[in-house]
Amino acid sequence: MKKYIVIFFLLFVFFETKAQVKLLTLKELDARVAKGKDTTYVVNFWATWCGPCVEELPNFEKLQKDSMAKPIKVLLVSLDFKSKLQSQVIPFVSKNKLQSEVFVINEPDQQAFIEKVDKKWSGAIPATLFVNKDKNKRAFFEKEFTYQELITTLENLK
Repeated sequence: MKKYIVIFFLLFVFFETKAQVKLLTLKELDARVAKGKDTTYVVNFWATWCGPCVEELPNFEKLQKDSMAKPIKVLLVSLDFKSKLQSQVIPFVSKNKLQSEVFVINEPDQQAFIEKVDKKWSGAIPATLFVNKDKNKRAFFEKEFTYQELITTLENLK
C-alpha cells in the first residue's frame, strides 16, 4: 500500500509542477477569440526577460481568478523565442505558479505578427489587447497595468 501512495504522490508532484504552455499562431489566437462569443479576452504580451512584464503578471493572474464567474478570459502570450520554451518559459511558469493559459508565439516573422496584432504596436512589451468580438470592442495598450487599471479598462469596454 505504501508503494502505491508513494507512486501517487510522485505522479501528483510531477503533473502539478509541469506547466502547461502551448505554442500559438496568430491565426489560432484569432480563431480562439472569434469563438468566444460574449467573452472579453485580455491578451497580455510579455516575456520572461522583461522586468515590467514579470512585475505585472500577478495582476493578470488576480484578474483571471476574480473573473472565474464572468465572461472574461486572460491569455498570457510570451514573446520569448519558441526555442526557449523548455529551458526558460515552462520553468518560469512553474516557478511562478501561473494559472492563466500561457502560450509562446509560434510565428516565423515576429515583426509581421506584431503588425497584425495592432498596426500602432511598436513591439514594446508589456502590451495588452482587450477584445470582445460579440460587442465589436477592441483596445490595445503598450504599458504595464495595475490591477485597478485592468478593471477600469474592462469597465470602459462595456
